[in-house]
Amino acid sequence: MLLVGHVTKEGVIAGPRVLEHMVDTVMYFEGERGHQFRILRAVKNRFGPTDEIGVFEMTDGGLSEVTNPSALFLADRNGDVSGAAVFAGIEGTRPVLVEIQALVAPSPLGTPRRNVVGWDSGRLSMVLAVLESRAGLQFTGKDVYLNVAGGFRISEPAADLAVAAALTSALYGLPLPGSMAIFGEIGLSGEIRAVSQMAARLKEASKLGFTQILAPQSRGKLPTEGVALRELAGVGDLFELFPEQPAAESQAAGL
Repeated sequence: MLLVGHVTKEGVIAGPRVLEHMVDTVMYFEGERGHQFRILRAVKNRFGPTDEIGVFEMTDGGLSEVTNPSALFLADRNGDVSGAAVFAGIEGTRPVLVEIQALVAPSPLGTPRRNVVGWDSGRLSMVLAVLESRAGLQFTGKDVYLNVAGGFRISEPAADLAVAAALTSALYGLPLPGSMAIFGEIGLSGEIRAVSQMAARLKEASKLGFTQILAPQSRGKLPTEGVALRELAGVGDLFELFPEQPAAESQAAGL
């Protein structure tokens, strides 16, 4: 028996919670109206794990399974644009690569905008504060827009480093290498912390043709065959990716 119900704006089942307790499995279809794919996610499952997802594409013949979600999320990517970084993430046990896009522009308002799609807005505020306090970047008086391309939603803190790299790239107006994938968690002191399943992230990035990996320092040996691994200790190391950043910053300031 299948029970179909409505959800509220907060994403929970409308009506009494007893409906959710009566059934064995609760699943959600997620996705944006303007995108062709949908994500099937289980939030309750008495017969298996709840951290797995299924990715499906809307076609003329109905829903069809996407066997390689990373290729779908990166299909329309342009690697020569500033403010774009590829994040090697994990959804359940499945590694997924998605593009994170950032835009930094002068704000005509007294309170600059901070707009986020597909990520936690509080996490963005924290990353901006760390970049300003620990790396000396200036986002004061600038609007900041952050978007996870394809309508995908990211919840893990491992996206911090990719977001920081995209913001730095957007601020300087210099693109990141198109063959680079990034992951890592940022602490309040500016350190880059290790994340889970680093080997799986590296393998997925290598499989899709990425030859450069930006990651936290690892406690063990990682499979680096076919990729050049660059381990960062702190957010200040991001400046190494932009050797021309002083000139770019002066040009952006009109100097």
